[in-house]
Amino acid sequence: MEQTDYQQKFEELFCTNIKREGAQQLLDWLKRTDFFTAPASTKYHCACEKGLVMHSLSVFETMVEQYFEEGDSMESFAICGLLHDVCKAQFYKVSSRNVKNPETGRWEAQPFYSIEDQFPYGHGEKSVFLIERFLRLKPSEAVAIRWHMGGFDEAARGGSFAISHAYEKYPLAVKLHLADLQSTYLKERGTSEVGRR
Repeated sequence: MEQTDYQQKFEELFCTNIKREGAQQLLDWLKRTDFFTAPASTKYHCACEKGLVMHSLSVFETMVEQYFEEGDSMESFAICGLLHDVCKAQFYKVSSRNVKNPETGRWEAQPFYSIEDQFPYGHGEKSVFLIERFLRLKPSEAVAIRWHMGGFDEAARGGSFAISHAYEKYPLAVKLHLADLQSTYLKERGTSEVGRR
């Protein structure tokens, strides 16, 4: 993704595509959080300032480019792609640790991202909860966001069949999961600057 004003691009896509009641209130809330400056992970992908908004834009663009078909809703794609990781707002903090400089042999303070989850409610389900404080999700959108982590989700690793049923019933959920995987592991490689959730 080209270097750009990620927040401006996000807001343009959000306002152009999401017209549902409560959308403006949701966007206003996002602006009051660290959503536009936070990383997307601690070390794996977009682990840098503005990484979360970069990742959100990447997932939306990948969904549209790769998976949008006749009959799909651009509003649903925008909601899912742009908002699937709102659970990561107010989730990370910058800490520091001592690292030995190999050239000088001295210990130096280095910044890194750590997790400080103030609302431990899960991952996808937390995003659904936060979004629905402002706007009503369609069942397909809620399920897609809930299960966007696929097999990386704790409930899926525990042997739940719900994820399989979700993917069978809602193609939007499969499309979001695939776009998230493609963005995270293919498009965003090498975007870490400070030491994935």
